[in-house]
Formats: sequence, structure tokens, C-alpha cells
Amino acid sequence: MTSRMVAGAVLGAALFIAGAALADDAPKLTELSPNGADVCFGRVYDAAHLKAHPHQKVARIFFYHGHDPASRPNEEPSSMSDAAYNGFLTTTVRGAKKPEWAAGWCNKEDPSDKASGIRCGMECDRTLASLKVDDKGRLILSNVQRDVYLDAGAEEDLGKAKYNEQALGSEDDNFRLDPMPADTCKAEFARIDPIDPAIGAPLRERLKPDQPFCYGRDYDDAHLKSHPDQMTQSIRVFRGPIELASFAAGGDAANWPDGADIAISVTTRQKEAKVTQTYSCQGEADQWRCSASSKMSDFACDISQKEIFLKRGASGTMLLANPNNALAIVDLCSKMAGGKTKSDDKVYRLNPMPQSACTP
Repeated sequence: MTSRMVAGAVLGAALFIAGAALADDAPKLTELSPNGADVCFGRVYDAAHLKAHPHQKVARIFFYHGHDPASRPNEEPSSMSDAAYNGFLTTTVRGAKKPEWAAGWCNKEDPSDKASGIRCGMECDRTLASLKVDDKGRLILSNVQRDVYLDAGAEEDLGKAKYNEQALGSEDDNFRLDPMPADTCKAEFARIDPIDPAIGAPLRERLKPDQPFCYGRDYDDAHLKSHPDQMTQSIRVFRGPIELASFAAGGDAANWPDGADIAISVTTRQKEAKVTQTYSCQGEADQWRCSASSKMSDFACDISQKEIFLKRGASGTMLLANPNNALAIVDLCSKMAGGKTKSDDKVYRLNPMPQSACTP
């Protein structure tokens, strides 16, 4: 998809789970896959074809029917791993370095009619494409909308010139795709967002529901001198006995990390005393979204919208983003906490520490 929600400097990803059907429960489209296996169709257009079709932007196109080939190891609960579309389209337009992709649910327009066509729908009652297999086993992909990668109402929002620039071309329809090995489509989808081996497994796999952890950093005088706007002198992110007991009493390990409590302790230059705040987290794309909790004390305001974000970093580190003054470096009910963080206290790269370093 074309847009990603970004929180601070490190966060975000487009989500496609609302109303999703389970791939294993979706109707089997025997026209596409007689034996029920995942199937791939694709085509790469040569220079001669593109020259003859100047209004076709698409240079590479692949359609995959089956289990999600696009998702990467993420932080969403494992119970959501089967929630997916069953039709996936990826195209690369002329001159682009990476493909774009969209997903939909593909079903017979009339299940009682064997001759009925196949329609792949998207959210907001939009159409991804209509499908038909010809007598040579090629997939005819038609009714592809020019704004398939854009938000609904994009033409009105962007204006005609910008819309034409970002939308597909007027000849980007009625594609005739050849059958290809499933791995060919998987390799094409992997070009969208290549996996960085340096960041390793998701936090939800590294950090277990019943095990404590401690990450942190102490900033020395040299660092603080070079970052005069940074208030944080020391920071810890941890789950200890209290947080473990809370999850054991009311959490669901199958939905980990949803409902996981974490504690964050901060020492600032201005205050020598350590301030600790509890947050309740949930997995979202490639991050943990954690809302400040009132479990530790009463607040004069609703702090449920005070959020920080955790994300795995390279070489076993953890990234913490504080885009909206949600860390207890300031009073969470103060006017200062009402807007975006303006200091150098926005993103922290934290290292694993022994649990003793996170003792409250």
C-alpha cells in the first residue's frame, strides 16, 4: 500500500486485519488452483511492449492466490497469523525501484454458478480486480482500478495532476499473466520490504510472557554535553515480578504481547529521583504500542492517549520512541506533555541489561 502510519521516528506500518477472512476458511477457487495449493501468475513486459503502450505504467505484475506472501515477522499476536487475504497483487511501474502491493478477498461472484466470474474485493467495498483463467491456463486480470494503491477518494483529495502522477495508467488493465512457480511470486513480494537480518526476531518472540527482561541506557557527561536539549540521564524498560504477575492473572499468552504491562524508569538531569511509570502494550505491525497506565498512581487527566512505542533494533537492541511526551520526563498531565516531544528525548536505543539493573 502507499501509506504508512508513522509515530515518531521509528514507527508504523499499514495494517490489513479489520474484517479479514481466514485464508484456510476462504472458498477454494479451483479455477485458479485445482489442487488447492498457493499459485502464482505474472508477467514482465519488455521494452517493445512498453513502447507500443505508452499509457501503460506497469512494467512488472504478479498475482498470488493463497496464504499471505507479503507479511514479515511482526509484533502482532500469533493468533492473528492466519488472518489474511487470499488474493495479492504487486506491480512495479516504469522507473520504480520497488513494487507496490495490495490485497483482497477473492470469491465467486455467484457461488451457485460454475461459470460465474471471480471478484477480488478490498476494504470500503472497493475492487482489487476481476479474475478469469483462459483456455491456456493464463490469468486474465481485469477491472483493475487506477487508484488501487491509493486511499478512497484520492482523486478529489490530490487533485487531477497529482492523482494522474500517482495512479496507474489508463492502459493498466486487462493483463494476461502466465502461470509461474509460487516461489517466483514470493521473491517478487520480498522486493517490497526486504528483511534486515540484523534486527533479528520480533520482540514478541525474544521476550516471553512469563520471563522478566531489562533494557536500558545511562548517558555519560560527554553525550549529555553534545545533546544539551536531552533531559534523560538514565532510562530503563523492564518487566519484573509485578508485571509478570499481572499478565499471569489476566493475560492471554496466545495473544502475547497484547495486554502486557511494562515499566519505564527515568532519571532526568533536573531531578535526581527516579520516576517510574507503567504502560500497557499491544502488538501492532512491527512495533509494540504502549499506553500509559494509571495502575501505579492516580492522575488528574486521562493518560490513556499518552503512548510510547517499542521496536526491535539491530544487534539485540530495543528502540523506544517518545513522539508525544509520553515518558515521565515531564508530568504527563502538564501542558508540556500535550504536544510533540521537542527535545532530544524522542528516540532511545536501549541495550539488554541484567535484571538487577532494573530493580525498582
